[in-house]
Amino acid sequence: MIIRKLTGLLSGVVAVAAGSGVYAQEPDLRTLQLGRHFTEVFQTGSAEDVWSRMSGKMQAALGSLNHLKGFQASVRLTFGPQTGILDEQTERRSTLRTYRRRATHARGADVVWQWSFGPDDSIAGFYVRRVPEEAVSTHLNYETRAALRLPFEGEWYVFWGGRTLEENYHAENPAQRFAYDFVVHNDGKSHSGDGARLTDYHCWDRAILAPADGTVAARVDGLPDQAIGETDAQRPAGNHVVLDLGEGEFVFLAHLRRGSVTVETGERVRSGQEIGRCGNSGNTSEPHLHMHMQTTPDLTAGEGLPAQFQNYRADGVLQERGEPVRGQTVTVGD
Repeated sequence: MIIRKLTGLLSGVVAVAAGSGVYAQEPDLRTLQLGRHFTEVFQTGSAEDVWSRMSGKMQAALGSLNHLKGFQASVRLTFGPQTGILDEQTERRSTLRTYRRRATHARGADVVWQWSFGPDDSIAGFYVRRVPEEAVSTHLNYETRAALRLPFEGEWYVFWGGRTLEENYHAENPAQRFAYDFVVHNDGKSHSGDGARLTDYHCWDRAILAPADGTVAARVDGLPDQAIGETDAQRPAGNHVVLDLGEGEFVFLAHLRRGSVTVETGERVRSGQEIGRCGNSGNTSEPHLHMHMQTTPDLTAGEGLPAQFQNYRADGVLQERGEPVRGQTVTVGD
């Protein structure tokens, strides 16, 4: 759940490294120039030119120049030459600047190219992948049976949420088809200062509440909170709680702060009860709350279910029942 993020719960990265995936409307011209340059070099030029501009962490992750050469050859063979550019976007988040391109290629694939650059213009993240598609779901018309409330108090911002990939990068994952990532915004930003410290983030250590009555099906509490720029892809949910809401509905609340989980497996909890605090554990690029519903308590084996909340406000407008979407500010209704 990188907040690509933010991350979301799963990074979705199938190539080399990771970056952020929400992009500003106004392009950063320097980032645009760098992204275009290295996309061209990787497609038609020398891997040495890319390797020499990679950060030490990137080089360590790849292992060797030969590995990069092998990956370059595989990309060229799989996708073929680029035949057109569909769109280009840039983002600046903390100290990273990210360039993203969607392009058509000769072998019939639409491809995403993404580069992230550090303050010194070094390559801090890179991936190439086919343009994702929304996961097929038999639950598009499903109506949530549990009486769901928002899992927090106060105003939170929907960083990822909705049914399309434009609104919600989780939508390509069958289990997280209808997932949400929530942060807290202040003056349009999720953090104060340069965002280098966990405590800079407005949602850090805020109370996370049970969204409905249920029984704790699973809980993890001992994993470290990742420093900004670090992720834990091996344990994507980090510290988390899974609640069994009954009637085949399970809800995941992930990336909780280490040592903050207040409930035990088998415990019965009430709607609105604190179950932990917002943290940055697991596969996440900054503090946030990931929440999704699915048909099983197993993150790797389940089908996503729509999570329709009751009695909340979206951008100040009362919603009796609904699904928040990316870009909305939500709070519990009066």
